[in-house]
Amino acid sequence: MNETTQALGEFAPAPRELQRTLSYHDLVIYGLAYVCPFAPLQILGFVWSASNGLISLAYVLGAVCMYFTAKSYAMMTESVPTAGSVYGFARHALGPFAGFVAGWMLLLDYLMIPAYVYVLMAVAMTDLVPQVSRAEWIVLISALTLGINWFGVVVTSRVNLLSVGLQLLFLAVIVALALFALHQGKGTGALTFQPFYTPGHLEAHSLFAATSICVMSFLGFDAISTLAEEVKGNDRRTVGRAIVAVLVLSAALFAVVTWVLGNLMNGYQFKDLATATYELGGWAFGPWAAIVLAWTMATLVGFTNALPMQVGVARVLFAMGRDRQLPSALSKLHPKYGTPYIGMLATAAISLTVAIAMRSKMDELVSLVNFGALSAFLLLHVSVFAFFWVRRRSRQWFAHLVVPVAGIIVVLAVMSGMSSLAMTLGVVWLIAGASYGLVLRKRHRDALAI
Repeated sequence: MNETTQALGEFAPAPRELQRTLSYHDLVIYGLAYVCPFAPLQILGFVWSASNGLISLAYVLGAVCMYFTAKSYAMMTESVPTAGSVYGFARHALGPFAGFVAGWMLLLDYLMIPAYVYVLMAVAMTDLVPQVSRAEWIVLISALTLGINWFGVVVTSRVNLLSVGLQLLFLAVIVALALFALHQGKGTGALTFQPFYTPGHLEAHSLFAATSICVMSFLGFDAISTLAEEVKGNDRRTVGRAIVAVLVLSAALFAVVTWVLGNLMNGYQFKDLATATYELGGWAFGPWAAIVLAWTMATLVGFTNALPMQVGVARVLFAMGRDRQLPSALSKLHPKYGTPYIGMLATAAISLTVAIAMRSKMDELVSLVNFGALSAFLLLHVSVFAFFWVRRRSRQWFAHLVVPVAGIIVVLAVMSGMSSLAMTLGVVWLIAGASYGLVLRKRHRDALAI
């Protein structure tokens, strides 16, 4: 049936398949843009405090934790190339109900992350331009993000490439300035291994708490799996290779940056952990540095980081809508740009609402993001074990047994370091999703071909 929409022009019948326009390098750039090279600077003070100064060790452990998850993603995307990510994997491996729950928990992560970035940017921009309120900045940023993503993933990938290049350039300058400050006697006065290990500072509980915060810096490599239906060629390994590559590149970058800055932070007393990066820059490099860092974080980093986030969650909504686990309208694609435009509009509206409602509660937003991500990772590992080791009776013991089991243990260990608030809010979201999933089952909307 032909449909018309006055606001958007004439539309042909909505296609059900995403356009295959992305290469391996596009996926890597997308993943790096989602992860955000500046990610450690956004939570620098919190990780430093939680880890008792062992900030680099916390990031290394975070990378190790995420390695098992990356491998599980790589294996599942090769066998089940779906835009639904963990939702699609669990649906095939564990059944429709488990798949819905996995998708529901993934949405908690993917819907909250854009909201978090909007608030992060609004806080910085309000400090720089106090005449405009946080709520007004959030609306403006959300509209700009939607506007760019509307024209397709190819346009977004070009913006991502520019963003990643500029962020790496800025980080190189920051590291160089930090090394110069260390040479002048600030911090430890030299490049030592104290951020990795300092006698008397290593406490398991504190390290797990810090690692649970670090996990947020790595979130994004997994979002590459949502683009599985938009990759050129027939090589199903492309998405998995890109996922692992982004994790390795991010881990190396974060370890180096926190190693240098961790030495510089030694002995400095922060007034506010949320603004630790700006305080450190102003003290170590000069007052101008705090202003430049704030503008960079608010504009270049925040705005461009929100682009791939909206892309990822729109693809999950598209897949769940296509399977009628959510309203089927979410699976409609723009006939010209090939974008799930209804899903993007829904995503923008939800993230905008959450951001405005929680514009003064960033810590709670971070907790929700991490709980959603880790819960989805847990179901991912269970899916790998069930799909390969149990159903296919694979005897590749390392890939299909050790990796998922180790991944489950690591995820549970990291979750043990999360705050009680995160656990409470996360469980409430889980119960709500499970209840809705049971309604779908009762209405036989889960009995679909998978």
